[in-house]
Amino acid sequence: MSVTAMNPASRADALRWLAADELDVLVVGGGVTGAGIALDAVTRGLRTGIVEAQDWASGTSSRSSKLVHGGLRYLQALDFKLVNEALHERELLLDTIAPHLVKPVSFLYPLTKRFVERPYVAAGITLYDLLARLGAKATSPFHRHHTLAGVRRLFPDVRPDVMVGAIQYWDGRVDDSRLTLTLVRTAVQNGALAASRTKVTDFVKTGGRVSGALVTDLESGEQFTVRARHVIAAAGVWTETTQDLAEAEGGLKVLASKGIHIVVPKDRLDGEVGFILQTEKSVLFIIPWQRYWVIGTTDTPYHQDFTHPVASASDIDYVLEHANVVLSRPLTRDDVIGTWAGLRPLLQPATKGDGTASTKVSREHTVTEAAPGLVTIAGGKLTTYRVMAQDAVDFALGEAARTSPSRTASTPLLGGSGYRALVPRAAALGAEFGWDEARVLHLLDRYGSELHTLMALCREQADLARPLEYAPDYLRVEIAYGCSHEGALHLEDLLVNRTRLTYEIADSGLAALPEIAALAAERLGWDDARRQAELDAYGDRVEAERAAAEQPDDASAAQARAAAPEVTDAVHA
Repeated sequence: MSVTAMNPASRADALRWLAADELDVLVVGGGVTGAGIALDAVTRGLRTGIVEAQDWASGTSSRSSKLVHGGLRYLQALDFKLVNEALHERELLLDTIAPHLVKPVSFLYPLTKRFVERPYVAAGITLYDLLARLGAKATSPFHRHHTLAGVRRLFPDVRPDVMVGAIQYWDGRVDDSRLTLTLVRTAVQNGALAASRTKVTDFVKTGGRVSGALVTDLESGEQFTVRARHVIAAAGVWTETTQDLAEAEGGLKVLASKGIHIVVPKDRLDGEVGFILQTEKSVLFIIPWQRYWVIGTTDTPYHQDFTHPVASASDIDYVLEHANVVLSRPLTRDDVIGTWAGLRPLLQPATKGDGTASTKVSREHTVTEAAPGLVTIAGGKLTTYRVMAQDAVDFALGEAARTSPSRTASTPLLGGSGYRALVPRAAALGAEFGWDEARVLHLLDRYGSELHTLMALCREQADLARPLEYAPDYLRVEIAYGCSHEGALHLEDLLVNRTRLTYEIADSGLAALPEIAALAAERLGWDDARRQAELDAYGDRVEAERAAAEQPDDASAAQARAAAPEVTDAVHA
């Protein structure tokens, strides 16, 4: 089995080694920042471990707008440092680090006034393009101007009475779950120990200094201690909860802000590009994906349980209302085939008062020593995960960082090396299995050069090359690979983070579930009782999320979602 393979056997080995040897760095939190920290640390030659209480990326890092961008609205706020940093990271991801996962995507910025608005907006977007080219190899095109006629050629479904033209600019699009998972797998490839569904329940101290953590394997219930010279918490909205375990007197304070997105079928809107729209609460993106459109987001303070945020009826109606401002054929609730909600971990000002709007909180990250031996990082954004990771490891190492600098700016993620050489061969590569060019490009954009591993699995078992009967955009081998190489432990992991079936088709993948469960059972060693428990657990999750989407507010939506138990409790009862 490949050294990059993550599965129950490799997880068991990782847990055994985590309990046996002292680490240089223990990372708490398996979102994009924690995964980035693990990769940064292990590529410096440090013995590194990372634990996550849920599946990889299950929190904010699977629930974002799925954009790699500089943040055009932060440029409006004159936050040049943040925008320049984010644009530099965008270009690194597109060109060097993850060209298979991050793709250029263009947006139209509407112009509503003749003559006076275009020069002003163009100046800002020109600066945006120039900042992207400072010290970086430019991969994104320069912006373009369009009249209303030009806009209607690119997006025929636009309302002609709401704009006089637009400026088209480019950013990046990414499957955030796969980016996070690939970071973890690249860290494992370099020697890191990784275990999902492993929860830190306390910190241990030596001489008043945090020297490790007490963790619980949520799959077995077993507890053990992980010892480490440095502990770094990248816990997102759980930052304060994590710091409290260490009885930290200082540390960071984080505000949870909810953002939701809706998904509509690709053929429902006639357009080739996206839109960025200003709203009173945030910005709204209409984002083109291969088979659907993603529309969001909102930005509202959130005070319910952090584990499973969901979109309420009022959230969905808000997004529809603002998207319909520019659409000639208005969307309705019947057009929505999926939703998701995520929580942004925004740094909270020291003198925060009740009711302060979350949009006033800085998106810049901060690293601190919350308690002796416990480094905490919070804030930031998906695009700048690598910088955040570098800063966290530098901070933890102190002076030692000078002799052991970060290497991640030049480290391609798993599947990135060799990816570009495979793209021109896409049509020929799939002939062996009857895959057309579009199918192979789909696989390359998800797995990069790891496509060779998927093809090898298909040669070993021919039926894996077939599409799923009721979700034909995915192959059976993708489910098998999710179990054998990508660390999936439950059906939920396969439908939420290894694929996006939970929200990209109208039935949330329920029709395909028996076939997926059979494939998973074969590779994960489930008996009939366990397979049925997994089927029931995912069905309960879908039912609860649908019920939540009918509720009027956060409190009632959270209560509806809570009707579905945690998957580890459901299947191990």
